[in-house]
Amino acid sequence: MIDFERLRQSMVDSQIRPNDVTDPRVISAMLDLPRERFVPAARAELAYLDDDLIVGEAFGGGAPRFLIEPMILAKLIQALDISGTDRMLDVGCATGYSTALLSKLAGTVVGLESDEKIASAARATLAGLGIGGVQIVVGKLTEGAAAAGPFDAILINGSVEVVPDALTGQLREGGRLVAVVRSGPLGRATLHTLTGGAVSRRPLFDAAIPPLPGFAVPRGFVF
Repeated sequence: MIDFERLRQSMVDSQIRPNDVTDPRVISAMLDLPRERFVPAARAELAYLDDDLIVGEAFGGGAPRFLIEPMILAKLIQALDISGTDRMLDVGCATGYSTALLSKLAGTVVGLESDEKIASAARATLAGLGIGGVQIVVGKLTEGAAAAGPFDAILINGSVEVVPDALTGQLREGGRLVAVVRSGPLGRATLHTLTGGAVSRRPLFDAAIPPLPGFAVPRGFVF
């Protein structure tokens, strides 16, 4: 029998703590949450590897979806500096692992998926674990979830070429959005903050994670 508790502790000790994740709330959330419940049963033993783990295909989703590697996810979440009263949007939530983590830090979390089959899997897992304060909605990822906003913080689960104005426009004053912005094969985690009606951007660290479909820069015509 696989000792998932031991694997979870090893993930935190070898991947999370040594990589500048110091927020005790983030560490506690990752220690508490069974990541193996958010992946297909046949891949459960891979749940704590230091790697991105594909989940969309196994749950019948048409779009590529991954659980991004634990260390990168932890650093992105830490950068948002979440408070217990924050209302959050989790874009591209896949099977709901990141949504569940955020629920342990924020007041309310809205997980956004574009694929109903993956969203249904997320709802079932979150309900099975008794996780409250979360809602999984289906819609176009680049358009966010304006009806559920505004948000204090937004997490984008995957690398993007561009962060749409539609998402930063759903931040309340002082709100933060974090994403890995990609140009070529590599990307840089970037924190976007809305202050005085203007969005500032601050690079945080380099990261290479799978792209989230739909966030490409429009290509011009070639004649």
